[in-house]
Amino acid sequence: MFVLGIDPGLTTTGYAVLRSSRPPQVDALGVIRTDRHRDTAARLHELGRDLEMLLREHRPDVLAIEQVFVNRNLQTAISVARASGVILAAAAAAGCPVVEYTPSAVKAAVAGYGNAPKEQVQRMVARRLGLDSVPKPADAADALAVALCHTQAMAVAP
Repeated sequence: MFVLGIDPGLTTTGYAVLRSSRPPQVDALGVIRTDRHRDTAARLHELGRDLEMLLREHRPDVLAIEQVFVNRNLQTAISVARASGVILAAAAAAGCPVVEYTPSAVKAAVAGYGNAPKEQVQRMVARRLGLDSVPKPADAADALAVALCHTQAMAVAP
């Protein structure tokens, strides 16, 4: 099974394609960046277009995405929610099933603790995948954590 993990954002969206073998294998890793000087509609269009290309190129069996949460900055939450909507629509258009995980579920699955700091989660991603270092950039490492969360959830599903 191929899982496309997504850490959504308007300026930077992390993505990771993970093959759920034993051990899981990273097939692709990176970020989609939009130009913060362009208007929001153009940026969302760019994000959707780039995600459609990723879906066509990698043909994942499922897209796993981190759910939007409201922390302190409402403006950030709104832009992430907009980006997530575009991502969900692109997956639906490609016929790719989507599963969503809360940030605490991702942290618990990867690091064993739902309130684990971001750095600990990223170190555990590297360790669990047998990588020499934490994947860069951070948004790509976060996308790997989402994909790992899904592969783990599938491994324990009845």
